[in-house]
Amino acid sequence: MPANKHEADQPHLKRALGRWDLVLLFVVAVVNLNVVPTISANGALTVWLWLVALVLFFWPQGIAVIELADRYPGEGGVYLWAKRLFGDFHGFLSGWCYWTNNIFYVPTVLLYFVGIAVFVAGPEKQSLADRPGFTFAASIALLALLVVLNILGLGVGKWVNNLGGIGTAMTASLLTALGATVAYRFGISVHAADFRIPGDVRLVSALGVICFGLVGLELASVMGDEIEDPKRTLPGAVALGGVICGVLYIGATLTLLLALPKNQIGVLAGIMQAVSQMAAQIGVGWLAAPFALVLSVSIAGIASAWLSGSARIPFVAGLDSYLPEGLGKLHPRYATPYVALIVHASLSALFLAMSFVGAQVKEAFVTMLDLAVVLQLIPFLYMYAGLIKLAARSEAGGHYSKKTVRAAGWCGLLTTVLAVAVAFVPSHQIDSIWLFEIKMVAGTLLFLGVAAFFFFVYSRRKLPQEAASRV
Repeated sequence: MPANKHEADQPHLKRALGRWDLVLLFVVAVVNLNVVPTISANGALTVWLWLVALVLFFWPQGIAVIELADRYPGEGGVYLWAKRLFGDFHGFLSGWCYWTNNIFYVPTVLLYFVGIAVFVAGPEKQSLADRPGFTFAASIALLALLVVLNILGLGVGKWVNNLGGIGTAMTASLLTALGATVAYRFGISVHAADFRIPGDVRLVSALGVICFGLVGLELASVMGDEIEDPKRTLPGAVALGGVICGVLYIGATLTLLLALPKNQIGVLAGIMQAVSQMAAQIGVGWLAAPFALVLSVSIAGIASAWLSGSARIPFVAGLDSYLPEGLGKLHPRYATPYVALIVHASLSALFLAMSFVGAQVKEAFVTMLDLAVVLQLIPFLYMYAGLIKLAARSEAGGHYSKKTVRAAGWCGLLTTVLAVAVAFVPSHQIDSIWLFEIKMVAGTLLFLGVAAFFFFVYSRRKLPQEAASRV
């Protein structure tokens, strides 16, 4: 007899993700060009921060994903790992932060999609993105389409992710090629002095956003029971996908720095600004529209990847009875967690509607992004602490040596702690520092408090159920 409902229900999930599906999933999940303008606006210093994050956060992330997925295979990823290593509450808290962050991250991606997609229709149609009714309707339509495709199964939904991964690689590569052409023909606008580390401590706040931009290698393991031969497929896919992501991010950041002065880089439309300006400089202004089309496909893939992946967290929490059990239901025909997908999409749609109440300003966007950084990185604290705990154990096993696991754990943990801390440092886009700090602290405590409430309420209900099952 299965130990619990989780083990009984999971074999019904279909293994639809192969190696190249995973590589493209990593590219579309990790490389979000939307965060590059926000980071690049801090100037050439961000290149050093990128290198620090790639070595001390991204490399350990790859080690952690491969090691923990090898030791603890199954659906749930960060939820399952924290649960096995630190107990049920910590597993739930890790999964809760991962899921709730994506509830309001997906709407920002949908808004970004509409803002870029209007460029495809030409300059005369770009004002549509400023009309709340059009933007909301287009965002909801895309969200509904992605839900339907993912309910039909990863065998269908993964093609949105795959096209998004291909689109991400194409747009980042094209962006870099344009920058190289402009630099060759008109000279380099960034000088060696621009790379000097200034004394302005507020610039380190970009490290948190950079680490936020580098999450995503763990997403495949959230769908661990849907990977074909995960022990053989996952390590190579993580390595290849990680290298591609690092190259694309560094190239895109350098390109923006070359194309635009940092005080002219918009946090919301910087990518299209750079492309339009560089394309006009070299006489290929027509390139902006097809670039926007490919970038729109990429953004749709980002939304699909995070919607489908993070919805697996409430699915496994429902199976464990720490959230309503209905969330753990599989579709009778397509064997997908359709209830969790619909609930996730409904909450994202609600948050999207709320975002249209009142004026949207740059300061609100930056505050929301920093709060998302904190929530997103909490599961990584558990992930890296788990590596340290594994390295301290006496038993052998796993994919890497104890020395490698220990080094990756400490590097990742210390970098993540620093990234969470600097997320509370207000950037130059913030006018009211005290209001920013109040929003950050209150928002973080609110999400953690709600997680504790759900866990203790449902754990009290779970005890009589477990006692009855043993009779």
